[in-house]
Amino acid sequence: MNLRCSNCGRQEPLPTTLWRCVCGQPFLLDDVPPFRRDAIHCGERGLWRYRDLLPPLDAEPVTLGEGGTPLLWEEWEGLRLGFKLEFLSPTASFKDRGTAVLVSFLRSWGVREVVDDSSGNAGASLAAYGARAGLRARIFVPAHASPAKLNQIAVYGAEIVAVPGPRFRATEAALEAVAAGACYASHAYHPLFVEGVATLAYELAESLDWHMPDNLLFPVGNGSLVFSTYLAMKRMHAAMAIDRMPRLFAVQARGCAPLLAAWETADEDVPSISCGATVAEGIAVSQPSLGRYVLQAIRETGGAVLAVEDSDILSARQALARRGLYVEPSAAVTVAALPQLRKCIDPQDLTVLPLTGHGLKSS
Repeated sequence: MNLRCSNCGRQEPLPTTLWRCVCGQPFLLDDVPPFRRDAIHCGERGLWRYRDLLPPLDAEPVTLGEGGTPLLWEEWEGLRLGFKLEFLSPTASFKDRGTAVLVSFLRSWGVREVVDDSSGNAGASLAAYGARAGLRARIFVPAHASPAKLNQIAVYGAEIVAVPGPRFRATEAALEAVAAGACYASHAYHPLFVEGVATLAYELAESLDWHMPDNLLFPVGNGSLVFSTYLAMKRMHAAMAIDRMPRLFAVQARGCAPLLAAWETADEDVPSISCGATVAEGIAVSQPSLGRYVLQAIRETGGAVLAVEDSDILSARQALARRGLYVEPSAAVTVAALPQLRKCIDPQDLTVLPLTGHGLKSS
């Protein structure tokens, strides 16, 4: 199996510790197994029931019981919503899906030490799965990251490198370590991480008896959740396992909304912007690594990019909590965006929102 650059077409055979192409664009996986419903291990629960839809792994997977999150249906101010409770993942974030697959492959290739940069959730996930796999993990984080997330990273035994300044400074510091020879277990770029997150779409389709919702709303930082869902749905649609592609909507915080800037100017590439402060720190990414592919997915499915104010994010978070759903602000942005979608979501539509991170992660 090879990696293939999504921009210039360069190929790189696996195994490799390369995480993106020399041209700077993300790799995708060539020759991913085609989707087949009979490939699902129906007697198993969780992510690894889809192991035969993932790249072949010649080792036991590294697992903490990820996947199999509940889908909770709600009537919400006249709309039919389904909340996919990803905050019930082992480290309380959807990132566990991608990390489980990525770390499983890295360990099977003999990697013993990994680094990543993160505002918190991806770092906590890599720290946990690294501990499970016996790998050393070094996580570069913004110095202003949520103390709750930093404590979670530390308790797994990972080394924390706090980097002053905006979020992208942590990325720069991590890349310096990579240039010195470290293995970059990048949640923002690595195609094996994307393949792990894609299991959410398989799980959603299966739980809905292969009738996909009309709309899917996602909080977006780097874009792995939108892009992986799009890839998985394309595979299912090509195999005629589902009869339609849902509309995909991406939601960002108004204080850091580079996707919206590209959407409003009809650009294919996402500009790097200067991000202001926002309560949605988990999605405050000034230049999304998968931005151009997120835009492609949204345009192809007839969706849209939206941005919401911090005050609306906090109100939405409180409204969710009043229904027993305690999420971090980044996970509440999609609920905050619902008033903007009143004109394009029919009351009879089925609309699904993954709730991506637990409220205990925020300050």
